[in-house]
Amino acid sequence: MTHAPADEPLTILIACDTYPPHLNGAAQFGYRLARGLHGKGHDVHVLAPNDVDGGSRSDLDGEWPVHRLRSHGVPTHDYWRICLPWEIKKEISLLFDRVQPDVVHIQCHYMVGEYTLYEAEKRGIRVIATNHFMPANLDPFLPFPRWFKNIVARNSWKDMGKVMGRAAMVTTPTPLAAKAMHEHAFLPDVLPLSNGIDASVYELQPGEQVTPHEHPTVLFVGRLAEEKHVDVLIDALAKTPEHLRVHAEIIGGGEVKAGLQEQVKRLGLQDRVVFRGLVSDDELRLAYLRADVFVMPGTAELQSLVTLEAMSASTPVVLADAMALPHLVEPGRNGYLFTPGNSDQLSEQLTSILELTSEERAKMGAESRALVDRHSLEATLSTFEDLYYGRPVQQQAF
Repeated sequence: MTHAPADEPLTILIACDTYPPHLNGAAQFGYRLARGLHGKGHDVHVLAPNDVDGGSRSDLDGEWPVHRLRSHGVPTHDYWRICLPWEIKKEISLLFDRVQPDVVHIQCHYMVGEYTLYEAEKRGIRVIATNHFMPANLDPFLPFPRWFKNIVARNSWKDMGKVMGRAAMVTTPTPLAAKAMHEHAFLPDVLPLSNGIDASVYELQPGEQVTPHEHPTVLFVGRLAEEKHVDVLIDALAKTPEHLRVHAEIIGGGEVKAGLQEQVKRLGLQDRVVFRGLVSDDELRLAYLRADVFVMPGTAELQSLVTLEAMSASTPVVLADAMALPHLVEPGRNGYLFTPGNSDQLSEQLTSILELTSEERAKMGAESRALVDRHSLEATLSTFEDLYYGRPVQQQAF
């Protein structure tokens, strides 16, 4: 396997099975990784499914090239795209001929990541693999009984081990995710490495003033999917004390949005719950800064970048006690954990935060911001550079 000369700029091919304009954590990480490495002087190329119907193409007008492979929509998802092996293998090979990457970084073990890894392996190119996936992420797209989904999950773990086990190094955002990959995908050495965040983007800038909400407001950001359990948040909102008049702002789109809107109507919360849909980065930043508390009720979070963004904006958080979310909360310091699906407990915790004085809530938010420092994007990028060059790395503190 070839290694690039130490400290010389690299040509890096990042292979993603989801990438903007897709809105999810893995897509956003792929974009931020490309942007960060480009900013460090590397020649970055991104390989991803085409976001529209049609053949393969290369977008060369941005800061770095994005090469799009022929893809197809799926009937159970509003934007997800899949690539078929017999349509992309030759395209991937031709791209390697043109780009001549020094290192390949795959973001998933499915089609794009898998066949990019195989091509790199044939050419003796170093491969780093990062996993953002949990089998539970597939559940909303599989209209089958649980026993069948369990079979799919076992096969997904098996495939993950088969593909990612061929990489020089495998990473995932949290120690809990690394443990799951060891136990289910039988990957012996997985490096927990935070996705990283530039917290300064979400901080209140000197002289900046943000108009607060008229009523105490709870914020959720993310895909409106089954595993996010936004219905639990809505139920909890209905159980908060009437005198608080707690509102909720829900940002994102997805397959369960219509059902959530019907739930809001059934509970008589139409004047207290706003579905914002997809918003710009500037609007999202403002939403974090204006929120009184951020809630993530999801149960399949490998890290939750949106939670880190909210914490960067000095916002208290209430998170489900599931997967990687406990790593982001020190109960009573910057927020609370609640039992997944327990809307009564979530309601109580929201009430306890919203009944604090503004000074007490600001102190809790400041603790959120302090906890983000261990997830520095600069540290994450530096570690990936070490992995690309084949240098030894240290375990990240969580």
